[in-house]
Amino acid sequence: MMKKSSALMMSSVLLMSVVLAACGGNNNNTASNTAQNGSAGNKSGETKTVKIFQFKTEIVEGLNELKVEFEKENPNIKLDIQTVGGGADYAAALKTKFASGDAPDIFSNGGYAEMDLWGDKLEDLSDQPWVKDLIPLAAEPMTKDGKTYGMPMNLEGIGYVYNKDLFEKAGITETPKTITELEEVAKKLQAIDVIPFGNAYQEWWLLGNQGISVAFAQQDNVDEFISGLNAGTSTIVGNPVFKDWSNLLKLTVKYGQKNPLTTDANTHLAMFANGETAMMQEGNWAQTLVDNITPDMNIGMFPMPINDDAEKNDKLTVGIPANLVVNKESGSKEEAKTFLNWLVTSDMGKEYITKKWKFIPALSTIEATPEDIGLLGSDVWKYVQDGKVYGLQSSKFPDGVTQEFASVIQQLIADKVDEAGWEKGMQAAWDKLKK
Repeated sequence: MMKKSSALMMSSVLLMSVVLAACGGNNNNTASNTAQNGSAGNKSGETKTVKIFQFKTEIVEGLNELKVEFEKENPNIKLDIQTVGGGADYAAALKTKFASGDAPDIFSNGGYAEMDLWGDKLEDLSDQPWVKDLIPLAAEPMTKDGKTYGMPMNLEGIGYVYNKDLFEKAGITETPKTITELEEVAKKLQAIDVIPFGNAYQEWWLLGNQGISVAFAQQDNVDEFISGLNAGTSTIVGNPVFKDWSNLLKLTVKYGQKNPLTTDANTHLAMFANGETAMMQEGNWAQTLVDNITPDMNIGMFPMPINDDAEKNDKLTVGIPANLVVNKESGSKEEAKTFLNWLVTSDMGKEYITKKWKFIPALSTIEATPEDIGLLGSDVWKYVQDGKVYGLQSSKFPDGVTQEFASVIQQLIADKVDEAGWEKGMQAAWDKLKK
């Protein structure tokens, strides 16, 4: 864990172009003064309900606790919180909500292509008091034409979570920075009768959203590559970076537990937390999940290396997992804005963001320490400080591609297609859903 002196309060670091997270300062605004901040909520005296539809399953308990406190302070506003996440298809469920006339007032949005997809439903939040406090790159996914359309919930790093004690027991002194080093690590773990990887490859989001992002991020120019895929001038077929990524996938299967395609995230978390496996592809959100099984476990995180270029591979995927947006057609949108403002300015909201959920804040006005965000969050922040980050690319994909990608990747894992067939399947998935 980093020293407390390097907590997320370094204003000089915030100016760096690589900055994706920060904390510091103190803002004690509460719901009682939201009126002067432009989010007064409902002034008529009638009780209104704000329907919230989001997908982060790990914060459900905390959201329900915050609901109680918020409603005490705002007796004319009731919160109706619904969560669809984990292995469920949130995007499909959200479309069903709107199609059935049960549209939420606040919902989750990934930004970039997903922001464009839902653009006609998004309220412009640029005048909200918290917007000025957003870390610039944290605001990027939900910013268009100079306007801000969503509140980033937090920053997350994605890579391999590892058991430091098992690494030490196996004589591993450094985290691997190349795929060759990663295989050497796996062999050393096998030698002490530990399964190197726990693979939850039943989960579409782990493969088609977060895992494959590395193959996009390591392109020479990822935005040009994605534009080329949409225009038909770029291709996944024959792309050497995708070949490298598939080699990493096969390595994890070779040194992983049996039946990865029928293993879900809860199972791989339990296997890891119980010491059966030494590594798992996860993000720093896993901190609270592991803590619930094995408190104070000695864990860390490192990037997913796909080849032997140590400099390219020693970069962690970091992005905004979700933004909270307001439905501009909502009859309770002012009340929705009141809740969002309360979430990031009230003492209780800020405490839950950092201490309860162990989020790396996306606003400079929320203070957090390494003790708050845990070992995994601290490792993520260290990569951010060092400028060793790739952005999470999946929000730039066409709608529905992440699930299609996962299906094709699962075929490769099951040996139903070879490498060439997998690349063709990935390209076909993109071509089918691109605009």
